[in-house]
Amino acid sequence: MIDVKSFWQAIGQRAIGVTVVTAEDRDGPRGFLGLSATHLCASPPIVMVSIDKRTSALATIIGAGHFALNFLAHGHSSTADVFGGKGELMGAARFRPGEWGRLKTGAPIFLDGVGAMDCFLEETIERHGVVITLGRVVAERMQPSYEPLILFGGKYL
Repeated sequence: MIDVKSFWQAIGQRAIGVTVVTAEDRDGPRGFLGLSATHLCASPPIVMVSIDKRTSALATIIGAGHFALNFLAHGHSSTADVFGGKGELMGAARFRPGEWGRLKTGAPIFLDGVGAMDCFLEETIERHGVVITLGRVVAERMQPSYEPLILFGGKYL
């Protein structure tokens, strides 16, 4: 078995689109950088994201019963940094007015992203301090002319 540092170095060698996972309940919007977001199947359309149990947005996702995957566009590394915990902004303060909209579930959708998938929470699975959330995609928004923000080796491309 490899150690944690080696694991993160190895996993960092895959290029991934930068995704912000969002949800909103009566206490306001919450979100985080969801680098493990991916699809599970297309029929039915299910996505999944692994969330550390210590992530504050997890309670919002479970309580609201929804989440959105927001795929960031090239040029939005500062947004990724904010949702990755860099800087002083926390919680609802991360959501700048005018940059966010809604589709079907009420989860915040980043309006200037490459795309977004709006999901009702279907199931959670707990393993090793992580909650795997499965979401049924009920709406989407795409801007195919936008270039994605890519993370590789700990750097934005």
